[in-house]
Amino acid sequence: MRSYDFSPLWRSTVGFDRLFDLAESAQRASEDNYPPYNIERLADDRYQISLAVAGFSPDEISITAEQNVVTIEGTKTEKAEREFLYRGISTRAFKRQFNLADYVQVKDASFDNGLLKIELVREIPEAMKPRRIAIKGASKDHVHQIEAKAA
Repeated sequence: MRSYDFSPLWRSTVGFDRLFDLAESAQRASEDNYPPYNIERLADDRYQISLAVAGFSPDEISITAEQNVVTIEGTKTEKAEREFLYRGISTRAFKRQFNLADYVQVKDASFDNGLLKIELVREIPEAMKPRRIAIKGASKDHVHQIEAKAA
């Protein structure tokens, strides 16, 4: 896979920082595919991210929600020295970030059978929702008709 250098664009543009950050993070995300995940739409304004984190316990995983980003980090601490003949279950440290749309917030997180499930909900503030505006005008009582003579 090719990697692109965005540094020449940084010198000649102003105000496009977030766009280039998204392009770079998309490029990095395609290079690392651990842990595998699913993103589901549960309803119009509800979503769920499921990560397969076999071998990790809930206390070895941290979830951080910032403004428009949710970050999941996992670090595995090996307690005893063990000798593996074959090791197919990866327990390497990971950091996975998901960019969220405006007004999408992390509602809940659960861990079940090696799957970490993160519930997301879009809650638009009342001030941002469309609202109907009443139109004020003259009532029929205040309308005067100009008398005109018939031609």
